[in-house]
Parts: sequence; C-alpha cells; structure tokens
Amino acid sequence: MEKVLYENGIFEFLTEEKNYTINGKTRNVTRTFIRRPPGIRAIIENDKHEILLSKEYRYELENFDYRLPGGKVFDNLEDYKKSIRDNTLQDAVYNTVAKEVKEEVGIEIKNPKLYYVSYAGSSIVWDLYYFIINDYKIIKNGQELEENEIIDGFVWKNYNEIIKMCIEKQIHEDRSIGVLLTYILEKQNN
Repeated sequence: MEKVLYENGIFEFLTEEKNYTINGKTRNVTRTFIRRPPGIRAIIENDKHEILLSKEYRYELENFDYRLPGGKVFDNLEDYKKSIRDNTLQDAVYNTVAKEVKEEVGIEIKNPKLYYVSYAGSSIVWDLYYFIINDYKIIKNGQELEENEIIDGFVWKNYNEIIKMCIEKQIHEDRSIGVLLTYILEKQNN
C-alpha cells in the first residue's frame, strides 16, 4: 500500500510496501519513490524523412537545446491523480499531444500514434509518452508559448543529422535520445 510522505503540487514523495514472490520465496519490500505527472514528446516526420526539433531554452542547462516538441500532461498532481481514479489518463495523454505541439511549434496534428512509453525507473515515476505524427499542418504564427517557455523556432533534421546531434550532445534529453535513435534504426532497417 502506498503512503504519501510529502507532496508539493507537482511531485509526491511516497513509500510503498508490497510482498513479492520469486522462485517460491516471498519477500516483503518497502520502496521509497517520487512520482510526478507524465509528459509527452512528438516525433513529427515529414515526407523527406526529416524530424522536427524545437530549439528550446533549458534552465537546467542555462542554454538552448534541441528537443522533440512536448510537455507535461497535467499542470498539477491533483489532476493527475483524478485522471487515474477516473480512468481517463490515456485520454488526457492523447489530448495533450495536439495541445503541446500547437503551443510549442505552431503545428496542428491529426492521428497521433503512440510509439513508446519511457519509464524513468523504480525510484522516480515519471512516464514520457512518445508519439509518431505524420499528419499535420503548419500554422503561420501559430506558436502559443507558456509564460516560462523560450523556444527559438524549430528545424527539420534528417536521420544522419539527428544521430550526429545526439553524438555531439546538441540534444540533451537522454530518454529522447534513446527513443530517437531506436526509431531511426527501425526506419533505416525497414
């Protein structure tokens, strides 16, 4: 059973006690972890096999970084918890894809396809949902940034350019690097 030790509106710090049976042996394990609402990332690909990357200022880097468009699914922990209770999390995730892509890069999307869910680990629960988007329309001056977001446009990069950017650390979000490289390798091998 989970026990909330502390929460601040976006993160919660918890413990959980569970029994696990492996090879006939049962162990009682107590785990301490942090949980926060999930996020989404969009792999938007054009007909030239180029992927869209936004150039976003990242406070943790004190510099710009190339990233997949995306953002948080919920603005607060209560909405996230409510979606879990009401069994509406998947709807919220899908609805957020279109919202975040429009806000960050001014693109209207249709038919997002869930590609991959990245799990942070056992001590941090922060899922990132990655979507493939091939059906979209670029809106002139369509960007609608949130107050704390600084995005200096976007670029289309081909697979080899993205691989090089990952190697040269021009893309810093490690989970997105892994998903991008996997996606590119799958596309190149098909």
